[in-house]
Amino acid sequence: MNRSELIAAAATRTGLTADQVEQALHGIQSAITEAISAGERVSLTGFLTLEVVQRSAREGRNPKTGESLTIPARKAVKVSAGQALKRAAADS
Repeated sequence: MNRSELIAAAATRTGLTADQVEQALHGIQSAITEAISAGERVSLTGFLTLEVVQRSAREGRNPKTGESLTIPARKAVKVSAGQALKRAAADS
């Protein structure tokens, strides 16, 4: 399902117009992006949790040349599925 399919499905389920759903989705994306950039954890209970984690530096290898290299430490977004989402995936 892509963005436009998601918007159409949400519009059908909620009775809102596609434009209203798109505005709401944009607002949700903005709020989540702001929270993550501020280092906050975003939790939608039963659905998913997003949080910033620190990845340690590690050794890697260039697959083309086999040369060893150091992959620097960095921050990343960790996505964890909630129980309802896990059950939905297991039942599919």
